[in-house]
Amino acid sequence: MDILYLVVPCYNEEEVLPETSKQLREKMESLIKSGEISDKSRIMFVNDGSKDKTWEMITALHNENKLFQGVCLSRNRGHQNALLAGLMTAKEHCDITISLDADLQDDISAIDDMVKQYHNGYDIVYGVRNSRQTDTFFKKTTAEGYYKVMKAMGADIVFNHADYRLMSKRALEGLSEYGESNIFLRGIVPMISSNSTNVYYARKERMAGESKYPLKKMLAFAWEGITSLSTKPIRMITGLGAIVFLVSIAILIYSLVRYFMGETITGWTSTVMSVWAIGGLQLLAIGIIGEYIGKVYLETKQRPRFIISKYLGDEDDMKGADDNKN
Repeated sequence: MDILYLVVPCYNEEEVLPETSKQLREKMESLIKSGEISDKSRIMFVNDGSKDKTWEMITALHNENKLFQGVCLSRNRGHQNALLAGLMTAKEHCDITISLDADLQDDISAIDDMVKQYHNGYDIVYGVRNSRQTDTFFKKTTAEGYYKVMKAMGADIVFNHADYRLMSKRALEGLSEYGESNIFLRGIVPMISSNSTNVYYARKERMAGESKYPLKKMLAFAWEGITSLSTKPIRMITGLGAIVFLVSIAILIYSLVRYFMGETITGWTSTVMSVWAIGGLQLLAIGIIGEYIGKVYLETKQRPRFIISKYLGDEDDMKGADDNKN
């Protein structure tokens, strides 16, 4: 039987962990009992530098039941790096992983369908929301708009899919080949294999606590995804620059014609507006290009994406687990 690891990134999740651990334990025990997965399967919580008692609670869960494992990062590295740390750690001990958020807004009943699709031969199974009834109108509109923008920018992402997915060991090995520091898993995973399928579920409301993705972080995450996967913003600047250049030539010709006709061009408003418009466009262009240069700068440093300071696993996993980095 295949060994399944559930990988759950956590950042200040002390309010939801008791209920989350209970529901995930019941789900895993059910799958083990039915013979769908091995009794060596585990639930791995990844502590992303939490400031509350999240790690202490993970440690207590591990001490009470070896079904629970824990990975503690040396500092907060962000959701994507925390998730990657869990996946790369689990890769050494399992046949399949399923990643999901600690708030369990993603319906865990879909895990059964994901495992079945894996047994049908798929390496990657995406959990896709079939509705957003629990989202506000603003969040629903902006989220769906974001997926459309990403598609338009050339990023091959799955519509209405976050980070709730199953990955086989083969897919995890493929993921480990991607070494960039600016990681955006929703865009990278589809590049790994086309041997994939979707399972659909209804998204629930958060059980407790606050969302870890307020508007500011959502916008930053969206921009990270676009600049990590696509060069179209730079190409758009090139196209816009060409258009402005053609317009400037047209204005030059118009001005010369007016001059030789003996008519003086009056009005400073249009001149000032043109100067400000061109200046603003130049600053915007420099800013976008600077974003890409900054990413290149960070990539060339080859800094570790995460450092694991503590690992709570099975006894035969523990050797050499501390201070791993990637």
